[in-house]
Amino acid sequence: MGKEQILIRISGEDRIGLTASIMAILAKYDAQILDLGQADIHSTLTLGILIRIDEAHSGQVMKELLFKITELGSISIGFSPVSDEDYEAWAGRQGRNRYILTIIGRSLSAEQIHAATEVISRHGLNIDAIKRLTGRMSIMHPERNVRACVEFSLRGFLSADDKKAMQQDLMVMGEETGIDFSFQKDDMYRRMRRLICFDMDSTLIQAECIDELARRHGVYDKVAAITERAMRGEIDFKESFTERVALLKGLDISVMQDIAERLPITEGTDRLMKVLKTCGYKIAILSGGFTFFGEYLQRRYGIDYVYANELEVGEDGRLTGRYVGEIVDGRRKADLLKLIAQTEKVNLAQTIAVGDGANDLPMLGEAGLGIAFHAKPRVKQSARQSISTIGLDGVLYFIGFKDSQLGEEGKLC
Repeated sequence: MGKEQILIRISGEDRIGLTASIMAILAKYDAQILDLGQADIHSTLTLGILIRIDEAHSGQVMKELLFKITELGSISIGFSPVSDEDYEAWAGRQGRNRYILTIIGRSLSAEQIHAATEVISRHGLNIDAIKRLTGRMSIMHPERNVRACVEFSLRGFLSADDKKAMQQDLMVMGEETGIDFSFQKDDMYRRMRRLICFDMDSTLIQAECIDELARRHGVYDKVAAITERAMRGEIDFKESFTERVALLKGLDISVMQDIAERLPITEGTDRLMKVLKTCGYKIAILSGGFTFFGEYLQRRYGIDYVYANELEVGEDGRLTGRYVGEIVDGRRKADLLKLIAQTEKVNLAQTIAVGDGANDLPMLGEAGLGIAFHAKPRVKQSARQSISTIGLDGVLYFIGFKDSQLGEEGKLC
């Protein structure tokens, strides 16, 4: 007597001990488990079990399972035979590349999820699993949950060109529907990120420090005019930076401390930093801003590395209008990311970079996971992932954390 495969499908009201009862019957007849999957939505269970069993016992197994399900009530069961050929074809497909698509918004509608799944289908990928990463929303107190995140586990083959095309389609989808997304290959590096590098101005803080200094020194309009010229491409970053710093000459450094203590911290930063530190991530600030403010944040959050621009201070305690050392521009940020990764013995695929400006694009491109945060359209289009709808702690969902794994203070439960 040979063996056969049977797919068992169970659905209905979830209850403690159901899976144990089913497995007790299968164990009695020495069934081999070829595959197993379970999901629970609002106390409703869906359980699938693919077994291989002696043909002589299959009828009795199905009979006992039917009796047990009838005894439990409010549950249905179904059986489907799976041929050897069908099983081998299915098993062979499991070796295909796997990807993770994460979508985030303040809330998620059927229309938005339809748009995401339509892109998935168009590119020939199969959805193996769907997982909610955010906590369940309160209907009576909607202000308590101001984010929604769903993670799709996908299977299929994509060439390099196919991945670029899907990335572009996801970008269009995100813009049209107002949701953020991350599309990553599901490999060991995605599960083992170890180094994260942040831009500072307009990323960790909701301010541009040079603008704040210029306001306090009464030269904001002049600094803004130079910034505008640089954005139009009339002068490069180094020249614009030098001109703007020169306008700060004579500013007392006590003003910098006052500004630092009033920095508007970006939504979600506190929670994100607590989780990253708890999980042992190395954290760096790579900023075109100033070391004074970067070091203030370093003390506040226990950040491991700070690289920014050093303002020269005279013996009178005032800025000289000059800077010290090499300017941290876009290329320098990318080089620093690679240097820190090398120092920490971290593969580049295990690194994350987060920033909002064009000068962040080189490091976003070098990192294993580059995230444009509330960035301008050009930066979002060039980055592979973006967050524009929620706070900085949205990075946690792209890494794969669930709210249920985090305490109220952002610590692991």
